[in-house]
Amino acid sequence: MCIGTAALTSPLQDYLDLANTVMLFLLAVLLVALRAGRGPAIFAAIASVLLFDFLFVPPRFSLAVGDVQYGITLGVMLAVALVTAQLATGMGRQAEVAARRERETRSFYELARDLAGAVSTEQVAAIANQFMHAAGGHATLLLPDISDVLSVTSDGAGEVAHFEQRLALVAYRKGEIVAVNALDDAGHSVSYVPLKAPMRTRGVLVVTAERRSRSSHEPMDAMLSTVASLVAIAVERLHYVDVANNAQMEMASERLRTSILSALSHDLRTPLTAIVGLADSLTVQKPSLPEAAHETAAAIRDQAARLSSMVTNLLDMARLAAGNVKPRKEWQVLEEVAGAAVQLLGRSLAGHRVAIELPLAIPLIEFDAILIERVLCNLIENAAKYSAPGSAITIGARLEGGFAHVSVTDEGPGFPEGRQEEVFEMFVRGEPESSAPGAGLGLAISRSIVEAHRGTIHARNQAPRGAQVTFTLPLGTPPEIAEEPETDSWEAQRG
Repeated sequence: MCIGTAALTSPLQDYLDLANTVMLFLLAVLLVALRAGRGPAIFAAIASVLLFDFLFVPPRFSLAVGDVQYGITLGVMLAVALVTAQLATGMGRQAEVAARRERETRSFYELARDLAGAVSTEQVAAIANQFMHAAGGHATLLLPDISDVLSVTSDGAGEVAHFEQRLALVAYRKGEIVAVNALDDAGHSVSYVPLKAPMRTRGVLVVTAERRSRSSHEPMDAMLSTVASLVAIAVERLHYVDVANNAQMEMASERLRTSILSALSHDLRTPLTAIVGLADSLTVQKPSLPEAAHETAAAIRDQAARLSSMVTNLLDMARLAAGNVKPRKEWQVLEEVAGAAVQLLGRSLAGHRVAIELPLAIPLIEFDAILIERVLCNLIENAAKYSAPGSAITIGARLEGGFAHVSVTDEGPGFPEGRQEEVFEMFVRGEPESSAPGAGLGLAISRSIVEAHRGTIHARNQAPRGAQVTFTLPLGTPPEIAEEPETDSWEAQRG
């Protein structure tokens, strides 16, 4: 470029001023800097000064300078050429950096777009591997199971990178990148990048790539962090999509089950009531049936009554689950409700000793008497069902923390350890293979009723033997009862 400029301007030196010739040489330096970079531009600047001095500055064809003014011109020309080379080179590098960043931004945008459309973790793994393959590497997605054991997630089409479970667990638990720079003889590096999503770390992305120089580690780490962040967001989105779908399916199945239970229990209630009534009439008719027939009628009555109670529980559970039952709260005497529940279960409690031990100072409590009576009936019936004949069943209460704690205690075998809360679920029994009749709805109904009263219910085992179920009711502020004035005589009353 410099020689070409000199060859172009030499025949025209009689027509061109030296200042214009200098501009042409500076233009050549600028072009070299833009096309070839800093080193060739500096060489071009020095070569341009030497050629200009040799061909155009008197004495010609010599590097000597006859006039001090020309020396200044050559010095300024060299300085301007070097500055021009530096500026042009910097502009070229900035343009390259801008172009590279534009390509990276576009690639990250395409990665985010593809991950946003992924509908499974296998697709996420394939998209991440495809992106890293374009960048000269390979990616394997590791996701944890329930036990936090990392396993490979792949669509089956790509090659699974070699990785160490121990290093992957370190990256997953600490949330930091673990890099191995010399894993094999092929000069590959392996990076274990944690997938840190907004809520939690979702897994590890194992990236295998050619080992790079030390100066290139930082941009590589930045790229891996960006890719891992996008993959983590995609994995977390799919996780919550699965959670929402499962919750929607559970809600639909629960509604269907509630509807079926409500329909069946409502249709069965009428014929069961008729069977109970007919069997009961056979046991009391005159003249009496023969002894065998009388026992059969009594057995039919008892079994039909038990089945009717189960159907009633099903219907009540369906209503409670649908939210159609609202407590009609009134200020009640707890002892009267407990006595009514014991009297209602008279036949079921024939072989047990029932004691009602309530404190004398217990105030009026605001609750729905019918619903709380149902809770006490369920708890007392369970206690009688799972305790030996002749054992004691105690109904107690205490006041603590603004609540009345009502408990039913028996002397049975107690609840299985670790399942004291599970027994309050629907269709869950303490002993699944127990010979005691029941469908596992009594405690579930009791919990729904107590929670409707803004209380809590829990079960625990007694030492050395027995079980206790306790529920709470808010005390509130009972109304004041005004006492009637006393009179001394009938005349005073009449007056």
